[in-house]
Amino acid sequence: MILVNTDYISGKNLEMLGLVKGSTIQSKNIGRDITQGLKTLVGGELVAYNDMMNEARALATKRMEKEAEALGADAIVNVRYSSSAIMQGAAEVISYGTAVKFV
Repeated sequence: MILVNTDYISGKNLEMLGLVKGSTIQSKNIGRDITQGLKTLVGGELVAYNDMMNEARALATKRMEKEAEALGADAIVNVRYSSSAIMQGAAEVISYGTAVKFV
């Protein structure tokens, strides 16, 4: 599956199939939450949260691709990501784009 953040793929004629999306809500365990909270006192990268968000984006992307495959898509164009805090230590990540078929 080809994923691009543009509305075209060079050299390909595209038939639009529709919007596809994938989402997930992720959190870290209470132990990680406490250690990351302490890290904010001294500053620096919050590695556990960075890892959590990377995992969330990967899962959201996989779910979006699965939805596109069900439509018979060859690619997804205009891929975008959005995230929001659901509660302290938990975030929702959504990926979305337009499923297309090569003509």
